[in-house]
Amino acid sequence: MNRKNPKFDLDKPVSTSNVFFKPVKVYAIRYLDEILVITSGSKMLTMDLKNQVLKFLEGDLDLKVDRVKTAIHSVVSEKIDFLGMELQAVPPSVLHPPMSEKAIRAKKKYLRQKEVRALELKNARERNRKKLGMKIMRHVFKKLKQTDGFKFDFQIENEVREIFRTWADETVKDFLGSLEERWTWHRMLTRGDFLSLRHIRDQLPLELVDAYDRFQEQVDKYLMPFKARKALEEDERRVEEEEELKYAKRTVEDLTRLCMKVSAPIQLIRKAVKMSGLTNNMGRPRPISLLIALEDTDIIKWYAGVGKRWLDFFCCCHNFRMVKTVFTYHLRFSCILTLSEKHESTKREAIRHYMKDLKVFDVSGKEEVHFPTEREVKMMGDKNFSDPKPVDGTLSLALVRLVSDEMSHTCIAHFFERKDTIMYCMRLLQNLLNVNPLDEVKWVKGMGAIHESLNRKCLPLCYDHIHDLYTGKITLQDIDCTSFVDVD
Repeated sequence: MNRKNPKFDLDKPVSTSNVFFKPVKVYAIRYLDEILVITSGSKMLTMDLKNQVLKFLEGDLDLKVDRVKTAIHSVVSEKIDFLGMELQAVPPSVLHPPMSEKAIRAKKKYLRQKEVRALELKNARERNRKKLGMKIMRHVFKKLKQTDGFKFDFQIENEVREIFRTWADETVKDFLGSLEERWTWHRMLTRGDFLSLRHIRDQLPLELVDAYDRFQEQVDKYLMPFKARKALEEDERRVEEEEELKYAKRTVEDLTRLCMKVSAPIQLIRKAVKMSGLTNNMGRPRPISLLIALEDTDIIKWYAGVGKRWLDFFCCCHNFRMVKTVFTYHLRFSCILTLSEKHESTKREAIRHYMKDLKVFDVSGKEEVHFPTEREVKMMGDKNFSDPKPVDGTLSLALVRLVSDEMSHTCIAHFFERKDTIMYCMRLLQNLLNVNPLDEVKWVKGMGAIHESLNRKCLPLCYDHIHDLYTGKITLQDIDCTSFVDVD
């Protein structure tokens, strides 16, 4: 919040005053029971603000606040963990770093290759024009030998004239744009300038001397490379000045401004992926035996739901490229390995059957793609914030389809009474691994978990809602957990 200074009147000029007022900015963010307050004031002001917030929460709202986790941090010198992300104030050059020397060399190399390709294309056009000209000349001589004159079935004079006109224009344009060629021809035409000597000019006819002078004026006008060289030097000087201005502006911004850098905790992400069984001790993808009991489409939907929700959650992070590498590579190949282990085939055979995009076919034979393709993942990360959703529990939940002779039940999704349902059994990862989510040493810090009381609970869901639950469109909060069914 920005407040006007009561000591100053904005309508009156203050140019005569040497006082500079910088208002204190306070930002507050709340999500569920987590609150983050950021201020630009001093530490004493921050402590006073903290006491006022605690007094309001505990006194007026009668809420219990964990004072151990309530602390004051410097966002400049340390990172702040909030909603599974790391926040830190950094100079603008950290978020948008200038091009490195390696990148500059790569850019110059690309521009040179582009010039070479343009030159090759230009030479190819010239070769084609020469071939066309030779064909026309051979056709003309052939007609001359066969008949006394030219007789064409169709008129091509305009086309030929247009071709040679454009050819001449491009040739003259390229010639005038090349300093080397202009300098060479200027030196050749002005070399041995004996007609400029007085005792020789007096002995020659006046018309010849005037024609020579006019010719030299035209040579100096069109072939003198000094003006073009001066223009090029001016362009180079302007580019250098722009680079200096950019460097000065970047330096001033680094000294006067701070930007908020949002980063994903890569180490915790790798640990969560490893703990859930997606990777082995070497950090390489491995199959998940818990998912082998699912159908092929459900296996792909499970991986796709986990990947999409994590990618949507971390899309605003500065290191989103590393997040994409972790989740797209490990999840994609873990899914392929799970499918290959289920069907007792090799990884190569599974890739040949499902492709890398993990394509499946529905009952009608229509092709479906649930997992984000490599191109879609590459286009993600437009720095747009998304609404944070509870995505951590998806790594620890699997729904196994059951074969039951009991009567069909109503779909337990809220406000839905569909009867054509399928019975699914919930299996939790922490029970399979014998890990207590409350143990911060073995469990991943900040990673949510589903309560163990839901393990092996059965729930009837229709096809649409089981698809939405896998892909992340709905969560367990959208399901009536009191209507679980006990199946022997």
